[in-house]
Amino acid sequence: MDEGIRQSSGAALARAEALLASVPLVDGHNDLPYLIRIDPTARGNVATYGLAARRPSGDTDIPRLRQGRVSAQIWAAYVPPDEPRPASYALQQIGLVQAMLRLHADVFLAALREADIGKAKRQGRIAGFIAIENGAAIENRIDTLPAFYRLGVRLMTLCHNHTTDWCDSATDAPRHNGLSEFGRRVITEMNRLGMLIDLAHVSDAVMHQVLDISRAPVVWSHSNARALCDHPRNVPDDVLARVADNGGIVMANFVPDFISQRSRDWTRSLKDQYGKTRVGLDLDSALSRREREAGRWPRGTLGEFCNHLDYLAGKVGHEHIGIGSDFFGGPQGEGLEDVTCFPNIFAELIHRGWSETNIKRLASGNFRRVFKAVERAAWS
Repeated sequence: MDEGIRQSSGAALARAEALLASVPLVDGHNDLPYLIRIDPTARGNVATYGLAARRPSGDTDIPRLRQGRVSAQIWAAYVPPDEPRPASYALQQIGLVQAMLRLHADVFLAALREADIGKAKRQGRIAGFIAIENGAAIENRIDTLPAFYRLGVRLMTLCHNHTTDWCDSATDAPRHNGLSEFGRRVITEMNRLGMLIDLAHVSDAVMHQVLDISRAPVVWSHSNARALCDHPRNVPDDVLARVADNGGIVMANFVPDFISQRSRDWTRSLKDQYGKTRVGLDLDSALSRREREAGRWPRGTLGEFCNHLDYLAGKVGHEHIGIGSDFFGGPQGEGLEDVTCFPNIFAELIHRGWSETNIKRLASGNFRRVFKAVERAAWS
């Protein structure tokens, strides 16, 4: 299978554009709110950051979302793993997302339910959902979850790159053999509320335990197949074997070290044993040194990303996959540089012989099914 970028034929790209005009496209993860927060000029001010015009840098703005045919976006209220006041930080990021949606209400629909995806598509807007990335935000209190839910949070990633007081991370030393007893209560409460459980970032043990516990389908909002790239953030085959029975969805992402084994191997000397950038490393300088030593960084390609989609479809079925780009302002694979890339992905899948039905499932049908099931499983 070609691992490079295939030049999209006019016919395939036109067909992809037509398909994306007819069905919503859901992207499961974008870190733009954090980029607005840390931008040295904007400092969290959405108006100052300027989303209405095409920005000269970065990967996400309104013109490029439109060009990329995005119809629904899950915006991450990311909480850094070492943040001493994670609940406060999460509240600030939730407020920032709400400001984005409010300031650009002509473009974004503040979305709370699965039905809002179709509603936004019909109105020519983009459904904007809020996700908390890092369950440390609940500060070890179950009653924080319904409070966040009432603020509009509809998905929570259980941890990030560090193990928390109740959940082992994929990229840190385990402390709980998966979930603590409190962590199991978190899963039950998320089911009760109708909040999507996100297993991106968690350890393999947590993945299996959540699949044992959850009464509703779960998601991996931005993870790939570990069989193709051995990063611990990717999903192993023994977990993939259980996804269909759960009814869940694996949403493949664009991060070079999660797409490409060549990238993973090339950057390994810059990472710790768990795959995180080594503490205290000046990454830009380290990357420049590495390129002088080993040649250009092989960041992976759109074609290699599609290999993950092919592999995942073969393992879990076309009914259980989606796309979660994980745009975060940093380097992505070749052909995946910004949010305009989505039509080219679908054109490549058309080249590979994917059916229209399966392409529509990937675009949003699978995520909408999962979201509906999570809503139905909720109880008061």
